[in-house]
Amino acid sequence: MQLVFFNNTVMTWLTALGIAAGVALALYVLKRVVVHHLRILAGRTATRLDDIAVEALAATRPLVIAIMGVYVGSTYLDLPPSVDLFATRAAIVTGLLQAALWGNAALRGWLQQYYAERAAEPGRATSAAAVGFILRMVLWVVILLMILDNLGVNITTLVASLGIGGIAVALAVQNVLGDLFASLSIVLDKPFVNGDFVIVDKFLGTVEYVGLKTTRIRSLGGEQLIFSNADLLKSRLQNMTRMSRRRVVFSIAVTYDTPRERLAELPAMLAAIVKAQPDVSFDRAHFQGIGPAAMNFEVVYWVESPDYVRFMDIQQQILLQVVDGLQERGVRLAYPTQTLHLPDVRAGVELAQQAGRHGITPAPGPAAPQP
Repeated sequence: MQLVFFNNTVMTWLTALGIAAGVALALYVLKRVVVHHLRILAGRTATRLDDIAVEALAATRPLVIAIMGVYVGSTYLDLPPSVDLFATRAAIVTGLLQAALWGNAALRGWLQQYYAERAAEPGRATSAAAVGFILRMVLWVVILLMILDNLGVNITTLVASLGIGGIAVALAVQNVLGDLFASLSIVLDKPFVNGDFVIVDKFLGTVEYVGLKTTRIRSLGGEQLIFSNADLLKSRLQNMTRMSRRRVVFSIAVTYDTPRERLAELPAMLAAIVKAQPDVSFDRAHFQGIGPAAMNFEVVYWVESPDYVRFMDIQQQILLQVVDGLQERGVRLAYPTQTLHLPDVRAGVELAQQAGRHGITPAPGPAAPQP
């Protein structure tokens, strides 16, 4: 047992081997126990975050556990500095690779969940795949740079060259990258989803597809409108599907000859008609003002439903009852009219004619303006 191999006795080597085996076994058992209990706990919750964490921990490789056990055992030995440095670097590289595997498993779990929830939305699944690819690429590039730095490679020049190359590529494909990041923004922020009815500037329609570069909307006329994702996010967009209630404002105009007492009755009549409708919250009804051709009344109310057909049905019933109420009170709806008042000049003409027959010269009037 006192025989020496590489500056360590046989007993020391056996002890180190026992430590390595014990640490590896302990890590393996710990992994199995933790994953088992976390999987049970995750099955009792509705969130997917704990399921993703379980999938990441389950990706721990037995080889990584064995290498970590060997490294811990090697610390008990008296090794040359070069060998000790190699063991340390090997353990760090192994740990970094395992961290990359954990991150990759977590991303895979997230993508699987995303695909399952949006099986009917191919556009969002495509965008999610792009997000997953970019995150994986960033993860492995960062891990690779950390491994190279741990191995003693000067990565400053490499990082600088990657930065310059990245800037050149970004300038060359800035429009494509702009649309790509706009797509990621749509996926993550969710201003709209497939099936939403939206209004973009003067265009309106239903969202059919959200891709990496473009979003496609089916207009009311039947044609397909294609928007660049970057341009779409810069526009003022109205998502009508997410409307919870609809504000309605309408006006009526009655004639000038309507008696004052009838004018005073109309706001109460309009309020009663609106309040009698189901799914409606009355706001106000007022004699708004006197227009150039009519007396104007304004009514404001809320329809407690985003359904456009329901809104039109309610509006139709209200307008029909308003017409009936005005007829019952003898009030007429006004329409654009103008009354032109002209002075009666016939009497003056007759006097001039009589004076001329009697030889009387009429007094000169003001000179007519010259054209």
